[in-house]
Amino acid sequence: MNAHLAALEPRLVWQHFRTLCNTPRPSGHEAALVATLEAWADAQGLAHDRDAFGNLRIRKPATPGCEGAPGIVMQGHLDMVAQANAGHEHDFTRDPIRTVVKEGWLHAEGTTLGADNGMGVAAILAVLEDPELTHGPLEALFTLEEETSMGGALNLAENWLEGSLLLNLDSEDRGEVYIGCAGGADVVVDAQLPSAALQEDEQLLSLSLTGLKGGHSGMDIHQPLGNANRLLVRVLWALDALDARLVSYQGGTLRNAIPREAFAQVALPADDMDAALATVEALAKTLKAELGSGDSGLVLTAQRAEQADAEPLTRDASAMLLAALHAAPCGVERMSADVPGVVETSNNLGVLSVEEGRFHLCALVRSLHDSAAEAMAGRFQALFGLMGARVKVENGYPGWAPNPESPLLATFKTRHAALMGYVPEVKVIHAGLECGILGSKYPHLDMISFGPLIRGAHSPDERVEMASVAEFWAMLRDLVEALAKK
Repeated sequence: MNAHLAALEPRLVWQHFRTLCNTPRPSGHEAALVATLEAWADAQGLAHDRDAFGNLRIRKPATPGCEGAPGIVMQGHLDMVAQANAGHEHDFTRDPIRTVVKEGWLHAEGTTLGADNGMGVAAILAVLEDPELTHGPLEALFTLEEETSMGGALNLAENWLEGSLLLNLDSEDRGEVYIGCAGGADVVVDAQLPSAALQEDEQLLSLSLTGLKGGHSGMDIHQPLGNANRLLVRVLWALDALDARLVSYQGGTLRNAIPREAFAQVALPADDMDAALATVEALAKTLKAELGSGDSGLVLTAQRAEQADAEPLTRDASAMLLAALHAAPCGVERMSADVPGVVETSNNLGVLSVEEGRFHLCALVRSLHDSAAEAMAGRFQALFGLMGARVKVENGYPGWAPNPESPLLATFKTRHAALMGYVPEVKVIHAGLECGILGSKYPHLDMISFGPLIRGAHSPDERVEMASVAEFWAMLRDLVEALAKK
């Protein structure tokens, strides 16, 4: 599968990326890939071990004469986001990712590509295999479950890593280097809400909101993108004026992906059905106008549904839930006062469902300030606590405080200018890079993050620019060799 990847340059990088595409690896299902990499390490004669959580480390001794160079930890996560377009059948636990080249970019057919973080992992493996590279002591750290919970980093063994420098290869812009990131936490809300039988004078209406671009809930949160949950809740809030009662809801699949689609069913008095259809039709035009060219593909439809054994929420429960969801924070809360153009605090209404009276919400809050993330989570606790819901804040992870005086950063900037002809931009990212967690466990590490140009991460529009992969590989090789001379 994906034989065309083996013919691309840089050959070593693309060959390893082909292995990743051919080995299913959604979060929580990385075991097959770990076994494949361990077998590869054995064939290369490289030492490897795992910590108690299952994170994989592969080590390579220094080139003779470079034993005194600082040890480098190259780090990436093995899992990928599993998202497919509606109607595209794909089992992420069994099926390989099918790739295609289009106008200088590598895409997947109907699914996420896994360039996040597959390109970083492939580059690390290529460094380990490259027979011509001069290097100091190398450690390759491959973490698990980054996309769902940061579980690998959070549970990383302490006193395990030996290096003093860390290269995180999970960034997505050429010509940039990251020295800080946001922290965050999941906010999980659950409630069992009262329901009542469908009345004789009520009919069912099915709603569908599709066609949005989606995207990464951190790096893309400031973009003019629609959040399917936010928008469909707005539609439901408008229908609440017609005494609609919510029957079911399903929107979003991952808390760290901006939802692209959402679906709901409501019951409402038959006499109000025509008014409801007109309301939805008018809102479809309004929402499209508001989104404009930023997310122009929105499709909002409503149609009468056949009567079923549906039991909608009670009128009071439905109104209370929709009010809370309509008032819930979503999107950018505040821009950074210290780092121009960077989001400080945000929230993503990622996964929302109502089924047989069971309400579930998983939101992801992020901030450059841990205190602000805690405050945002507290707002959810206060809001949904008013309706008696259970609110848990979990999977919290710290941010990565920038160090502009980093010696590793200075070396990277010098080598980048020499190799690429310009000084890279130094950035702080509004996303949960594992560096914050790794730095809390290994505070002595000097860290930077960089990578190739990736767009549409966490959505089926994910793609990587192939020319940037060659630049990324050249920069990584050059940096490793430069650090071997320190």
